[in-house]
Amino acid sequence: MKRSRVNEIMQEADSFIRSFGFLLPPFAYWTPEEFQRRRAEAGGIVEARLGWDITDYGKEKFDELGLFLFTVRNGRAADLSTGRGMLYAEKIMISRKDQLSPMHRHNIKAEDIINRGGGSLVLELFMPDAEGNIDREAEVTVPTDGVLRRLPAGGLLKLDPGESVTLLPGVWHAFWGEGADVLIGEVSTVNDDLTDNVFAEPIGRFAQIEEDEEPMHLLVADYGTRLKG
Repeated sequence: MKRSRVNEIMQEADSFIRSFGFLLPPFAYWTPEEFQRRRAEAGGIVEARLGWDITDYGKEKFDELGLFLFTVRNGRAADLSTGRGMLYAEKIMISRKDQLSPMHRHNIKAEDIINRGGGSLVLELFMPDAEGNIDREAEVTVPTDGVLRRLPAGGLLKLDPGESVTLLPGVWHAFWGEGADVLIGEVSTVNDDLTDNVFAEPIGRFAQIEEDEEPMHLLVADYGTRLKG
């Protein structure tokens, strides 16, 4: 994925997010140089992996297979075992019309997926079997804004703006926008994108970036390579 395309997506995403009255935090707009200057005070951002996240899942077909994410807040995984501390995370995401986020599940994270505006968000859902694999026969039961919904294995759940679904650890899900691009909110337990994404097919979580121009803002995946100290 070319850096120039990543920069374009950032601009497009920021405008789309603002159109719904949602504003990103100030650090979202730091240049790479400012981020480096403020590295000492930005330890919490780096440690929690807050910020821009744009992925084509390593397949270089972002418009068909991809997702825009921005992690706004995130706690510490170590606190989950104690039940005390910042045990939650929040993301804002954009699923473009007919853009697939592929089938996956989480081992630890429970999440509310919320349609914040735009088109409909469609989720394909499966329950896990005893080994955690996709169960292609078991009925799916998920809470949607406090109301239980039951679907057949592989059933499609459509969320219109304002609606949400709670996905507990293990529930397999893929999703895409229908009718128009969708602004998605995610409220969850602590998020760990490095180890807690299990995909149904071999796939990369992060994009491979071709550096054809300088980054407008750093991606979370850039922190380890572009920040010193």
